[in-house]
Amino acid sequence: MTKPTAVLAFTITIISWCDAAYTARRPHSCFISYGHRRAASTSSLHRSTTEDDIDRTITSIPETKPLSSRTFAGQVEQALLQRFSSKNIQRVLDSWRLLDMDYEHKAFVGDQQIPPIQNAENSRCYQHAPSFVPGLKAVAWWDDVRQNYDWAKSLSKLYPDIKEEFLSVMSSPDKLQEGNNVWAGALTTDAASYGEGWKTLVLLNRGQWDEANANLFPVTSKAIHNSGIPAAEAFFASMKPRSAIKPHSDFTNFVLTSHLPLVIPENGNNKCRLSVGDETRQWIEGEIMMFDTSIYHDAVNESDEMRYILMLRVWHPDLTKDEREALQFIYDCLEIPELLDDDSKVVSLAEQKAKMMRQFPLSKIESSGGGFGSAKKGRGKFKKKGKK
Repeated sequence: MTKPTAVLAFTITIISWCDAAYTARRPHSCFISYGHRRAASTSSLHRSTTEDDIDRTITSIPETKPLSSRTFAGQVEQALLQRFSSKNIQRVLDSWRLLDMDYEHKAFVGDQQIPPIQNAENSRCYQHAPSFVPGLKAVAWWDDVRQNYDWAKSLSKLYPDIKEEFLSVMSSPDKLQEGNNVWAGALTTDAASYGEGWKTLVLLNRGQWDEANANLFPVTSKAIHNSGIPAAEAFFASMKPRSAIKPHSDFTNFVLTSHLPLVIPENGNNKCRLSVGDETRQWIEGEIMMFDTSIYHDAVNESDEMRYILMLRVWHPDLTKDEREALQFIYDCLEIPELLDDDSKVVSLAEQKAKMMRQFPLSKIESSGGGFGSAKKGRGKFKKKGKK
């Protein structure tokens, strides 16, 4: 089976190549106070960068139709329909078909912000998502994440331990040598355009744990796993001093980005900033944040020291359990094409392989990886407090 270009694009765009190094939201010192936010977002004194390389094209979502079973994409679709009710995963089916059509969703999403943004001509609040699930809310900054999501509250409490472990490992070159692809740069041309100042150290990639790096950072890895974060990816991200990342999109709307700032030079002095859409905020150590990086965003480190964060890519809260599992199945098929085999024995072995690949390496308890699937009961769910 040959994977079409669109399918390969789907594989690539989910990878968090963008240091959505970009942060998120809290209504006090971690960003410019609300009274000044709107003015700051349009001011060259406060934005992360002054460049305006924004594609303001608007596209219309075309109608989709079932794919041919003679193609790889069509075989994935047939396998999805065998495992899920079409009614329950229709948005995922539409997403898969749109990708196969090479459709790229481009839209002005200022009207979805609070307060709404009316001036589309001067706004940066545009979404660009070739990997696009229709019907998901496009909000630049998801405020009060710690108050609304149990996993965020749990991870925030462990911030001191995570930072202590990170600094300990970073201070030991011998320990770092035990890791895998430590502080790797961009792997694609598009990602490289973000600049050489951005590097990553991966713990979790598309639901699969990096065993070497998980063992190198056991406290952090267990914190991510035990907090029940609905994470597709988790990694440390560094940003060099006096560096910037130009406005760009991460191309995927069904995962959000969350940051736990670990080491922020001149913490609280607005030297390390992230802009998403029309709003600019700064990283504050220990203040977890969440935002949508399918919306144009950019970042800057104006200090003389390195900036470090723990970055997570999490399922969009609007996705249902079946939709998350259907998306995970697509990724499994991209990794293990034998899942589409006509031989049931081959499929069974492939399913076991997929399950093992997502198992948490630091525990004997079977887990779905805390990412695309659910771990134990109560884990891996994007549980929101308050009214249902």
